[in-house]
Amino acid sequence: MAAIETKVATSSSNCSTAGLSWVRVCKECGQQHEGQDSHLYEYQDEVDDELVCHICLQPLLRPMDTPCGHTYCFHCLSNFLKEQDFCPVDRQRLQLHQCRPSSLLVRNLLDKLTVTCPHSEECQQQMQRCELQPHLHNRCPVFRRLREEAEKRKRPSWQELKGRKGDGEPSGDSKQSTNLSRNPTREQPEPGLINPAYEESEDDNTPLRSSLVAEANVVELFREPEEELGFRIVGGKDTPLGNIVIQEVVRDSLAARDGRLAPGDHILEVNDISLASVPHVRAIAVLRQHSFLRLTVMQEKGFNPHGNTTSNHNPGTVLQVMLMKSQRSEPLGIKLIRKSDESGVFILDLLSGGLAAKDGKLRNNDKVLAINGHDLRHGTPESAAQIIQASEMRVNFVVMRPAEAQEEGGSSREGQHSRGSRRAPEPQYFRRQSTYMKDPPGGFSSQEKTVSLKKEPRLSLGITIAGGRDCRSRLPVYITSVQPVGCLHRDGTIKRGDVLLSINGVDLTQLTYNEAVSALKAQTAQSQVVLRVIQTLSEDSEEEAEAADKDELDPMDDLRDDTLNWTPLWTRWLGLPGHMHWCRDIVLHKTNNESWGFSIVGGYEESHGQQPFFIKTIVPGTPAHFDGRLKCGDEIVAVNGATTVGMNNSSLIPMLKLQKNKVTLTVVSWPGSLV
Repeated sequence: MAAIETKVATSSSNCSTAGLSWVRVCKECGQQHEGQDSHLYEYQDEVDDELVCHICLQPLLRPMDTPCGHTYCFHCLSNFLKEQDFCPVDRQRLQLHQCRPSSLLVRNLLDKLTVTCPHSEECQQQMQRCELQPHLHNRCPVFRRLREEAEKRKRPSWQELKGRKGDGEPSGDSKQSTNLSRNPTREQPEPGLINPAYEESEDDNTPLRSSLVAEANVVELFREPEEELGFRIVGGKDTPLGNIVIQEVVRDSLAARDGRLAPGDHILEVNDISLASVPHVRAIAVLRQHSFLRLTVMQEKGFNPHGNTTSNHNPGTVLQVMLMKSQRSEPLGIKLIRKSDESGVFILDLLSGGLAAKDGKLRNNDKVLAINGHDLRHGTPESAAQIIQASEMRVNFVVMRPAEAQEEGGSSREGQHSRGSRRAPEPQYFRRQSTYMKDPPGGFSSQEKTVSLKKEPRLSLGITIAGGRDCRSRLPVYITSVQPVGCLHRDGTIKRGDVLLSINGVDLTQLTYNEAVSALKAQTAQSQVVLRVIQTLSEDSEEEAEAADKDELDPMDDLRDDTLNWTPLWTRWLGLPGHMHWCRDIVLHKTNNESWGFSIVGGYEESHGQQPFFIKTIVPGTPAHFDGRLKCGDEIVAVNGATTVGMNNSSLIPMLKLQKNKVTLTVVSWPGSLV
């Protein structure tokens, strides 16, 4: 056994807490340390040498095993391998991707180490290490005081906000108030925010699920130069959403492989830089600036992957299944796949005679939510296979089984069929132009531009395009580059990001990509070309400056790559007029005692005028989450066919509450900005 010193943690915690700052304090360990330094803990007992990192000589944090049999903290090892290419102990050649997370047994032993709250002057609580972060955010008086002081400096109080709301909007039920006081870090509702996800039913006394609570977590990511993080964001202070919110995690990306970020997470800080009041473009710049990123994110905990709970609606039942291998190398006999229309990992088949088939608890079409504590809700079959291969004798699965498969006696074929029938094809989604006329959000607008030019019949316009109504987001056709060799570049009117309206009178707004390419080729063969485009504008000068920078292209750029990779920022789409929007209907089902599971911001306010309604939060474990089609940043233009234009909060809230079992939302969904 070895007595482990606590570095500077002891001395810093024993001093007065008056000098503590919410900005500087770590949201995970409660100590003040540099953003890229390891967390600090005050251990109460001697720690076994086998649980100590060979680099920092402290108990392991996120332990990683090397192929040569040594174990280090993930942070220590990744920093070391930035400068060296060998194991610190035996100097064998080593790269980070060759290492694997330590076994569940080791991680559990580390989590159970006893630590003391770092704010010992006012809080003498002792707990297991894994319980320290929840303690800080929910029970520690010092942490709560620092957080509340910071919140007061950033925004008005909850009482002030309630005073601004219309008389028709509920002031917030007792359960919501309880959640807010228990979790002060969760952003306070803004004027115009309605939150059906957290409201109790007026017709019964069914309590809200205790799991509908948001928690602040820290996620550290390290990326290679030029590597994308792999998620799309929406929001910013210049948009109705306010906060920066993750809309989507891109499959097979860095964020997807890490597995801790999920759609709906609110990014509060990046490397101690607050994103609470920055415009969309500034948030993108901060996220793209560093190789090492320490993200403080607010995450809804409506779904507990370790719980054995049953959903109250169609999507299915969450089950725990433990498989015991006779030896570590024994295969489980499971085929895993991904689906084109839904993120995550699914069981395709159980091999006859295999361990899983003999056990009989897993079934075809089960969605794998977690394996050995690793969240796979947005994971890949490859990452799931790696976790299984690295596991010891015991493999713990958490899966979600479609309700139909459960009810029909487990026939995977029938369950698959029923699940598919619940999500019927949506023919109205294609070539359905919006009939809900409305203005863009405040601060956004558009202007039409026309260029008429004479040219040689064989001379190219010098533009590349993307989009089309057949692409995933049903985007209009837009310009991805204006090349220096073309005649449009010399004219200077047309810019990258402009949306194409027509060429020589031929309407381009309702065409697929291939149809648009054919139309452009046919018309550019003429000697006279009249091109109409629409440019979206924002009051934020930073966005305009970035757009100007991106318009300056290197003529040696690969046009194909540029066409495939460049997309406008999410904020550019907000300025498009209503007639350019393309809608789809999303039908949600629930039982009477459930919430729909999403919160909305927007509506009419005297101070801001008419603002569209946007989806701001989708709560795990609710109908909106399980349906999977709604995304943060989606704009709701109608409810059950009734337009939301002109509505305020007090009009929309009752409309949503009156829909006891079914609601049809007509939405417009723009892709978030990729970082």
